[in-house]
Amino acid sequence: MEGNSMGILSNFITLDPANILFLLFVGFVGGLVSGFIGSGGAFVLTPGMMSIGVPGTVAVASNMCHKFPKAMVGAYKRWKYGQVDIKLGLVMAISAILGVQVGIQIQEAILKSWGNAGSNLYVSTMFIIVLTIVGTYVFKDALNMAKSKNAKEETSALAKRIQSINIPPMIYFDKIGTKISFWVTFPIGFFTGLLAATIAVGGFIGVPGMIYILGTTSTVGTATELVIAFVMGLVGSVKWAMSGMIDIRLTLIILAGSLIGVQIGAAATTFVKPYLIKFVMGFIMIMVASSRVLAVPQYLSELNILHLEKQLLNALDQTSFIIMSLTLLAGAIIIVFSMVRGKRELKKASTIAQVKVTD
Repeated sequence: MEGNSMGILSNFITLDPANILFLLFVGFVGGLVSGFIGSGGAFVLTPGMMSIGVPGTVAVASNMCHKFPKAMVGAYKRWKYGQVDIKLGLVMAISAILGVQVGIQIQEAILKSWGNAGSNLYVSTMFIIVLTIVGTYVFKDALNMAKSKNAKEETSALAKRIQSINIPPMIYFDKIGTKISFWVTFPIGFFTGLLAATIAVGGFIGVPGMIYILGTTSTVGTATELVIAFVMGLVGSVKWAMSGMIDIRLTLIILAGSLIGVQIGAAATTFVKPYLIKFVMGFIMIMVASSRVLAVPQYLSELNILHLEKQLLNALDQTSFIIMSLTLLAGAIIIVFSMVRGKRELKKASTIAQVKVTD
């Protein structure tokens, strides 16, 4: 029993003032991004924790633990704005729970076979693959929307074909305005849960899936994802806690920062155009993927697969950390600036309208 406790404790890093401040900042930006794009912000938080030495499995577990109270706050906030499809969120959460259970089993098997280095490599590799593919697609879509004259979101051709599939049970979703087969929502929810449990990021599947496959708007998709994130986070936290992988210190620190950020991010969605949400999502995804690429040689070296000079590995690690930090800062600035500008434009338009009525 004592040996097992020591093994668990060895996974937990020492927290100095610099690490605590960085984690608070990471939590704030993660919350800001979460409220803005509805991904749960895990693609910011997990790499952020790993960049200061937190093992991949502990970062995933602690992130998932902090996710459900933050997602609950964000979901409620955006529900008040009329952006959440509760029924869609709960239906997808059913299959997401199954995905979470499978994903945790995969992560535990990798940890048992290859240790923390193997887990870190797996988490980083998955981040690079998923972030690059999804981020590039979303970023291009945002640019196309920005270039169009009306910048209005339209239902994708794929979503229209999917909506025509009639395999019972068919469920009507208010925010989409049509019936969709449960068996269409099931795989999206399952892989959302699977990805969330293995690398603590489910929104990369859930949000694009709802937008491009089911046909929701960006606003509804990102808001509804918070409902799914709440359910997944609650179920996954119980499972990870039983394995002793949750560092409650990390959970509380990032939660303190993110609960503030998530409310600002959620409020910002009411003042920006839909393409900007996609732009921020794509930009951060691509930059975080770049950061993780530079971290991979360190894990390969620890597994004796790649042999590089320690000085070079340290330089790559520091560069990865710098890119991550600058990405977080840039994302925060874009969201806050967009909200401030949107408020000013709304106030200006309201003033002009009042003047016309008076005249």
